[in-house]
Amino acid sequence: MTKTKLGFWSIVLLAINSIIGSGIFLTPGSVVSMVGSKAPLAYFLAALFAATLAITFAAAAKYVNKSGAAYSYAKAAYGENMGFYMGVVRFFSASVAWGVMAVGVIRSTYSIFGWNQSFGNITLGFVVLMLIIMVVNLLGRRVFTIINDLSTIGKLGALILLIIAGTVVLLKTGDNHFAELDQLTSGGKPLIPAFTTSGFVMAVISSFYAFTGFEAVATGSEDMQEPEKNLPRAIPLAILIIAIIYIGAIAIAIMVNPVALVKTKQVVALVAIFHNQVLQDVILAGAIISMFGINVAASFHTPRVLEAMANENQVPQFIARRTKLNFPLVSFAITLLLAVGIPMAFQYSLPTIIVISATVRFFEFIVIPLGVIRFYRGKNREAILPAKKNPFTDVVMPVLAVIVTIVLLARYDWVSEFSIHQGGHLVANWYAIFGMAFGFIILPTILFLLTRRERLANTDQEK
Repeated sequence: MTKTKLGFWSIVLLAINSIIGSGIFLTPGSVVSMVGSKAPLAYFLAALFAATLAITFAAAAKYVNKSGAAYSYAKAAYGENMGFYMGVVRFFSASVAWGVMAVGVIRSTYSIFGWNQSFGNITLGFVVLMLIIMVVNLLGRRVFTIINDLSTIGKLGALILLIIAGTVVLLKTGDNHFAELDQLTSGGKPLIPAFTTSGFVMAVISSFYAFTGFEAVATGSEDMQEPEKNLPRAIPLAILIIAIIYIGAIAIAIMVNPVALVKTKQVVALVAIFHNQVLQDVILAGAIISMFGINVAASFHTPRVLEAMANENQVPQFIARRTKLNFPLVSFAITLLLAVGIPMAFQYSLPTIIVISATVRFFEFIVIPLGVIRFYRGKNREAILPAKKNPFTDVVMPVLAVIVTIVLLARYDWVSEFSIHQGGHLVANWYAIFGMAFGFIILPTILFLLTRRERLANTDQEK
């Protein structure tokens, strides 16, 4: 029986569903606070960057269609060691992203019920949320599918309602406050800081978080019709559609009520533009349903990144052990530790961990584009598919992606991101510094040493 494969428009819809997630609900407040009326431009540039990377990842998928995405690409391009390191860093970044979404669900839920968002209460919320997610995982794929469908309905419903309600407000009042945003003050001080290049770069990186997810679309290329032709066209089109939705929603929010957008303590800042409490709660509920569904999806997919590496003997094989209910308990526990620990290290500050979540992905946004160029030049270390080579998608776009990534990293405000205010002064946030060092140095080292010891033990047993 011939298996039906995804056509062009099915790939576009798949990409849209993969990309639209918690980002559009969590980032607008911080982005607008950073750059004011230039927020739509920040999202537009982030969309261009995402589209460039998406084309590059699609190019990689035509050469390597194994599961594992970035891990498989790096392994084929550079060999086992780089594949191992990429896999661990990719797993770390996915765990951090899960942590961001978990904080979003907890803070949003607390805001609906008016609960105190203290450090201890958020930590307690984390424990409860993770126990619920663990139960959902134990219940199996059927429950996961139901929650995933509800998540899609929730996020689309919340966005559509927000745009329609905002448009109705604009038409009824005839007031447009967009031009007022950059002149807003509070207590005689401007609400929007003076424009700086580093500040704008931070806003673009924060906006970029709303477009993450594109890198996973190409992993199912073997189930698509003519992926080498359709992927490079479908994913950028999906990002363009999403960018129009995002920019439209943010522009409407600024036009309706820029003061509320900047000053609100709501995690989902977009809901603050409305005065109707019922409308706020309906949109917020849709956002929470969406983010909870994405949390469940992250809890399902992220541990399996590490488990897949264990099955290929890239990390210790005990990590791939499953319970009698076929649940990957060890990889889930390691993922859970990172998903909770990193946000805790950054004191559950959403704007900060959103930027960190986007930034930790930048390592793969240099390594994979350079790997695609290696595929094009025939310099790969492992066998790849005999794909049709294209100098634009395989060389020009990867080079552009690397250049943009390096520029963003060079202009990144590293000091403020890894500092906290104490007594009116910036001091180093050693918990955050340790968290990043753990992900990029300590965790790969531990797993490498454990894997090496396991391989030596297996070799001795064979003798």
